[in-house]
Amino acid sequence: MNAEKQKYLELLSKNYRNTQEVAEEIINLQAILNLPKGTELFLSDIHGEYEAFIHILNNGSGIIKNKIEDIYKNALTEEERKNLATLIYYPEEKLKAIKSEVKNIEEFYKITLYRLIQVGRAVSSKYTRSKVRKAIPKGFDYIIDELLHMQGDDSNKEEYNKQIIESIIDLKKADEFIFVMSEFIKRMAIDHLHIIGDIYDRGPGAPIIMDKLMNFHSLDIEWGNHDILWMGAACGNESCIANVIRICSRYDNLATLEEQYGINIRPLSMFASRIYKDDDCTLFYPKNKESSSRYSNSDKIAMSKIHKAISIIQFKVEGALIKKHPEFKMKDRLLLDKINFESKTVTIAGTEYKLKDSNFPTVDPKNPYKLTDEEKEIMERLKSSFVHSEKLAQHVNFLYSQGGMYENYNNNVLFHGCIPMTEDGEFETVELMGKKFKGKELMDNIENIAHKAFFENKDENGEAVDLMWYFWCGAKSPLFGKDKAATFERYFLEEKALHKENKNPYYKHIESEEICNKILENFGADIKEGHIINGHMPVKAKDGESPIRAGGKYIVIDGGFSKAYQPTTGIAGYTLSYNSNGLVLAVNEPFESKQKAIEEGSDIKSEIILQEHVEKRKRVFDTDNGKKLQNEIADLKQLLAAYREGIIKEKM
Repeated sequence: MNAEKQKYLELLSKNYRNTQEVAEEIINLQAILNLPKGTELFLSDIHGEYEAFIHILNNGSGIIKNKIEDIYKNALTEEERKNLATLIYYPEEKLKAIKSEVKNIEEFYKITLYRLIQVGRAVSSKYTRSKVRKAIPKGFDYIIDELLHMQGDDSNKEEYNKQIIESIIDLKKADEFIFVMSEFIKRMAIDHLHIIGDIYDRGPGAPIIMDKLMNFHSLDIEWGNHDILWMGAACGNESCIANVIRICSRYDNLATLEEQYGINIRPLSMFASRIYKDDDCTLFYPKNKESSSRYSNSDKIAMSKIHKAISIIQFKVEGALIKKHPEFKMKDRLLLDKINFESKTVTIAGTEYKLKDSNFPTVDPKNPYKLTDEEKEIMERLKSSFVHSEKLAQHVNFLYSQGGMYENYNNNVLFHGCIPMTEDGEFETVELMGKKFKGKELMDNIENIAHKAFFENKDENGEAVDLMWYFWCGAKSPLFGKDKAATFERYFLEEKALHKENKNPYYKHIESEEICNKILENFGADIKEGHIINGHMPVKAKDGESPIRAGGKYIVIDGGFSKAYQPTTGIAGYTLSYNSNGLVLAVNEPFESKQKAIEEGSDIKSEIILQEHVEKRKRVFDTDNGKKLQNEIADLKQLLAAYREGIIKEKM
């Protein structure tokens, strides 16, 4: 045994002091390896739709409802099963409603507590008692552990368990027990959560989603382009900041900035109100339908002025960044200097187009990308707000600690957008900070640059911070995956052909099983069992598009979680789960509301469109975690041998 290995085993011996403790742990780990693997849940492109997102977590992507059906299909009515499910999803709200209607509350408690124990037993049955015990919220942990592991034919304990239930009710602890038991059931339904990008923008509740994720027991996050945009804003990138505010204005989410993150929009609002005093800014009205019905016309005009003001600032600061970095190769995005202010046109690729809106009072035709003094002051104040927002920093820190550009998890390779490719199907070489990368190496280096932008003070030229904007909308960014962001054209030009953003060749090649295998191999996944799982590009299900391609090797799970996308996709997103029996992909109908779920027991209706069963049920042994446990067992066996040979002395 070499010195380095002996030193490691001596460190390990501090946790396992003698042969008895080592043997016990080996037995425990070997038993765990033979349990069924836990359920993984995959979600993408949540885009701030917090009610639907939280509901999917609450119902365990249908797992809890299915368990209730399995246990009580022939014992309870459909209405009773719906009420039990809703009680688990929203215990406080549903219990309040039930108590206002039920006549015999003690009988309700007795029946409900037994039912919750039954459901809890079903969702936790494939886990070790140790893992289950650790998952039980504090307060009733001993009691729940006892009730969960009560054997059905154990007559000796029947009175014992009955007394536990009655004591809970007599001591006025039934409500609290229901809350704790409901949380436990939800905790056990999903073993690990994958968020494949785009938590932010469009919907109103990204901060609420982030708070929920920060309290989730086990997850990973693959950054999306909208996430990297907010991360760039937190780094102080002015182009990212302007884009964030523009999108919040466009989708009526300024409250997210002001109320959730403490970003002061008032100076921008006052500036916009004055500069566009005689301009209704009709092209910049909030996009979502709720805003149209919720606000008066004067309110909509006020918001549209903010929207227009920050859009013009965005084009200016982006233009300055493009000029600073010719290596971005984004000169085609410099359009303010192509405007003819007399003819009210803009020239793109040699062709002149009429502008739908030509009122640009802050744009100097001689120096169009220069901020006015007031715009400069506004941006400085906004930058300070973003950089010093405590809650935003907390959420962005979490995105860094739990997130990255990709994940290879149990041979499924997860990333939000694409792997840039050439027309002939090769990985495209991308230059970053003077060095060239492609494939997995490109993803690793983008991740390193993103960390440098936020955490290091050695970015003297601001190059890493500048690249955060390029990762949001650059042609060779894996997070964006298109040749341009046609923001200016979509606002100001009628011609639909100019609005088109051409996809990277990846999206054509990924239809091929051979290309999928090439990517899986590049990322170290098993090509026989592996899948590529993406978000980013909404699947237009209403037009017949399928989320499953390349013979099942490639799965896209962006189906329109965001309400803004649902008219395009015709659905409300996909949920993918992977349990011990294989993959299950479900297509969801729109979630109505939390209130309706509580009052009527309505749930997200889903239709399973893929069930990929494995030949042999997956055990923990077959997972990434299983490989780690096998390595631990190997180390423990070496420690056991070292104890027995006297190389390391046992401790009593």
